[in-house]
Amino acid sequence: MGGWQPLPEGLPPEVRHFVEQLRLLKDATGLSLVALGARTAYSKSSWQRYLNAVQPPPRQAVVALCRVAGLAGADAERHAVRWELAVEAWPRPAATAPDGPAGAGEAEGYEDDPTLPWWDRPEQDPAPHPHSRLLLCAVLLLLALLLVAVVGAVTLG
Repeated sequence: MGGWQPLPEGLPPEVRHFVEQLRLLKDATGLSLVALGARTAYSKSSWQRYLNAVQPPPRQAVVALCRVAGLAGADAERHAVRWELAVEAWPRPAATAPDGPAGAGEAEGYEDDPTLPWWDRPEQDPAPHPHSRLLLCAVLLLLALLLVAVVGAVTLG
C-alpha cells in the first residue's frame, strides 16, 4: 500500500485487517480522497480518519465505498462482515485526565454507535413545547368568542 501512513501500533488484528482492506478498496477506485468524498456522503477529512484508523467508519460509509468501487453481492458482504468485526474490536478513545491543561477535559473521540449515520437514526420523542398549552387555550378562547358572536347575531337578527 503506497502512500499511506503507517497504522497505529497496538491496533486489534480485526481493525488492522479491516482498514488495510478499505485502503486497498479505495486505491482500486483510483479516486483521491476529495473525489471519494464527492461521490459519497462523507468528507475528505472523514475518509482520512477512517482510512488511518483514527475513527471507525459508519456502516453506510463502507457501503458507499463498495458501491463506488463497483462491488456488490458477496464481495460487498465480506466488507460488511469485516466492518462488524472491526467495530466490535475498535479501541475506544481514552479520556483526558482532569488535571491536564485547560480545555483538555474532554477527549476528542467518536460516537459510541458508529453504525448509523444521523439521517438513519430513529427520531427521539420531541420535548413538549411549554407554549403549546397556552396556544391551545388561546384557540379555545377564540372559538368560544366566535360562538358567542354567532349566537348573539342570530338572536338579535
